[in-house]
Amino acid sequence: MPPPGSGWGFVGTGLAVYSAKVSNRKVANPRSPNQLRRRGLRLEWATNGWNLMEVVVTISLGIQARSLALIAFGLDSVVEIFASSVVIGNLADRRRDPGDRRVHRSLRLIAVAFWLLGCLLLGASVRGLVLASRPESSPLGIAYLAITAVAMFTLALLKQITAREMESETLGAEASMTFLDGCLSTGILVALVLNISLGWWWTDASAAMVVAGFAFVEGAQHWRESAPHGNVASRSDVD
Repeated sequence: MPPPGSGWGFVGTGLAVYSAKVSNRKVANPRSPNQLRRRGLRLEWATNGWNLMEVVVTISLGIQARSLALIAFGLDSVVEIFASSVVIGNLADRRRDPGDRRVHRSLRLIAVAFWLLGCLLLGASVRGLVLASRPESSPLGIAYLAITAVAMFTLALLKQITAREMESETLGAEASMTFLDGCLSTGILVALVLNISLGWWWTDASAAMVVAGFAFVEGAQHWRESAPHGNVASRSDVD
C-alpha cells in the first residue's frame, strides 16, 4: 500500500512535505489506532460542518454580488461534503477489508468527486468569461474567504498528519481536497480584491478555471491510487 497522499502532485506538495517532517518526529505518547480513528472522524465532521455553512453563506453572498466565483465556491462545498462523508463511512466501518477493497472503492469515489468539482468550476468559469459577467464588490465575501482559507489549510494539515500516522489512504486523499478548498478560497479572495481595486472582472472566473485544472489532475491521481496494490506488496514481501 503506497503512503497516503503520495499522488498529491502540484496541489498538495507543500503540505505533504511539511506534514512529513512533522510526522517523522519522535512522538512522546503515540496514539492508538482507535484514538487516530476518532481524531480522523472529528476532523471530517468538522469539515462537513464548515462546508455546510459555506453552502449557505457563499451562495447567498454570491447572488447578492453577482459573483460567479462565490456561487461556484458554495456549490463545490456540496462535492466536498460528499467526499468527507465517504471518508467518515470508511473510518467508521471497522470490518476487515481484505485487499483494501473498501479503501480502493473510497478512493475512486473521491476521484469522481474531484472530476465533478472540476467540471462544475470549468463550466461556470467559461460561461462567466463568455458572458463577460462583472461581479460587484463583496467585502463580506472577502472577509469570509480569508477565514475559510485559514480554516481549510489547518484542517488539511491535521488530516494529512493523522492519515500518515494511521496509514489511511482515504483520509490522505480527502485531505488534498480540503487543501484544494483552501487554494480555491485564496484564489477567489485574490480575484475579488483585484476586481474591487483594479476593476479586473475576468479574474473572478479565471480563478475558478485554474483550480478546475488542479481538480482534474488530482482526480486522475487518486483514481490511479485506487488500483489494487496487492501484487506489488506480495513481490516486496518475497524480496
